[in-house]
Amino acid sequence: MQLSQSTSMRMDQRQLLTPRMIQSMEILQLPLLALEERIEQELQNNPVLEMREGDMEGDSPADSSDAPASGEGTTSTRDLEDGNQAMVVKEDGSDDFDRLSRISEYLENEEFSPNAGLGHRVSGMEGERDRKLDAMNNTAARSVTLQEHLIGQWAFIECTPVVRKAGEAVINYIDAEGYLRTDVETIQKESKTPLLPTDIADAIRLIQTLEPTGVGARSLSECLLIQLDVLEDDEDFADDHDFDLERILVRDHLKDLEMNRYPQISKRLGRPIPELQRAVKHLARLHPHPGKQIGGDDAPPITPDAVIYFDEETGKYEIEMTHDPAPNLYISGMYRKMMKERSVDKKTREFLSNNVRNARWLIESIEQRKSTIMRVIRVVVDAQQEFFEKGPEALKPLPMISVADQLGIHVATVSRAVSEKWIQTPRGVYPLRRFFSGGTHNDAGEEMSWDAVKEKLKIIIDHEDKQNPLNDDEIVEKLKEQGIELARRTVAKYRKILNIPTARQRREF
Repeated sequence: MQLSQSTSMRMDQRQLLTPRMIQSMEILQLPLLALEERIEQELQNNPVLEMREGDMEGDSPADSSDAPASGEGTTSTRDLEDGNQAMVVKEDGSDDFDRLSRISEYLENEEFSPNAGLGHRVSGMEGERDRKLDAMNNTAARSVTLQEHLIGQWAFIECTPVVRKAGEAVINYIDAEGYLRTDVETIQKESKTPLLPTDIADAIRLIQTLEPTGVGARSLSECLLIQLDVLEDDEDFADDHDFDLERILVRDHLKDLEMNRYPQISKRLGRPIPELQRAVKHLARLHPHPGKQIGGDDAPPITPDAVIYFDEETGKYEIEMTHDPAPNLYISGMYRKMMKERSVDKKTREFLSNNVRNARWLIESIEQRKSTIMRVIRVVVDAQQEFFEKGPEALKPLPMISVADQLGIHVATVSRAVSEKWIQTPRGVYPLRRFFSGGTHNDAGEEMSWDAVKEKLKIIIDHEDKQNPLNDDEIVEKLKEQGIELARRTVAKYRKILNIPTARQRREF
C-alpha cells in the first residue's frame, strides 16, 4: 500500500457564522436590562462610542457611516449664540471671558456625529450631571441576609462563651427558609472549634427565641409550635385562640389537614368540624417559612420592551417600543476625523478603525433587534386581538414556526426575539412568550390555545359546588359540554400546572 500527498481544488457551500452575525444574535436575545448593561460595557471599552445625554426621542437613529459629519457647525453655532445671549443678559460681564474660553475649547474638541442637532448636550459645561454617579445613587441597597440579621441579635444574647461560639456555628447552617436541617453531629464535626452536643443544643434553644419567630426550627411542626408559644404570651393577639387544640393539630394531624380529612380528625378528637376550621384559620396566619421574612433575593424589575394600546382614531391596536437606546448612540466625530488624518501613526489609525467598526456593528445590531421584535409583536397583535378585547379565554394558538414563515425568518430567530421580553397590554404586562403556544379545536371548529383551555378549566373549578367538588372525570364532561374534548390525564396535568388540588382537598365541610 502506497501513501501519497496531492493538492486539489473544490468548490462547496458551507454555512458559517461571522462575528457580526453572532453579535447580532446575542443582542437580539438579550432582555432590555441586560441590553442596557451591555451598552454600558461597550461605552467603557470602546472610546469611539458615545451616548448623547438626555431624552432624544425626536432624533433619528445614529448614522454609523464613516462619511464626514454633515452640519458640523450646527451645534457649535447654536451654543455660541446661546453664549452671546447669556453675555447680553449678564450686566457686570465678569464671567464673559471664562464662558468664551469654554466655548472656544468646545469648538476645538467637539465630537461630531451625523445626527448632531439641537438635542446634543455640551460636555464640560456647568450643570452637567454624572450618569454613573446618578445610577449609583439610585441603586437599591443590598438587603440584609438572614444570617446577618441573626448574628446581630445573637450578640446581645446572654450566654457562656462556649454557647456563643456554638450559636455562631449553628446560625451558619440555617437555610433561607429559617430552618436548621443539619444534625448536631455534623455541626460538631465541621466546626473549627471544639463544641459539645449540649452546648449546641443550648445554642439552638436560644436561637429559637430570636426574630423572626420560628427561626431555627428543625421541622414545620416545631416551627409552628414555637410561634404558638410566642403568640400565647402576647395578650393582644391571644384572644379567641384555642391553643390546646391548635397544638394538637400541629403535633399530630398536619398530614390529615393537608389531605382535608376533617371528619376523621373530628372523630378522633371529639371536636366539631367548625371548631377545627376556626383553629386552622388561626394556624393559617403563622409563617411556615419564617426566614423568608428577612432578606432573600429581590424580585427583578420588569421593564416592558413595548406597549400595546388601542388607538381610537385608527380603530386598531398600535405598538410603541420603549427605552430604545439606539438613537442616543453615535460614533465620535473627533475620532473618525483623527482616523483619516495622515499625521496620526498607523497603529493608532488601525486601533480607531477597529473600534469604529465594532461600534457600527453594535448600533446596527440594536437597530436590527428593535426591528425584529417590532415585526414579531405586530404578528402577535394581529393574531391575538381577541385576547386584548376578551381576556385569556380568547387566546389563539400561535406556533413560532408559523410566525417565522410569515416573516420569512428562521424559527430560532423568533425564539430569540421573544426570549425574556415583556409587553404591556390593555390586559396587563405579560411575557411575550405567553402568546406562543399550540392548541386544539372545539366542536365549532374554532382554534383555542392550551392556555385558553387552562383558563376554561380554572373557571369551571372556581364555580363548582365546594361541598361537592368535581373530580377530573366530571371536569372532562364539563369541558365536553363547552365543545372541548380532553383526556382525564390531560385535565389532571393542567390542574397540577395551575396548582389546583384534588377534589378531596378542595372539599369544604
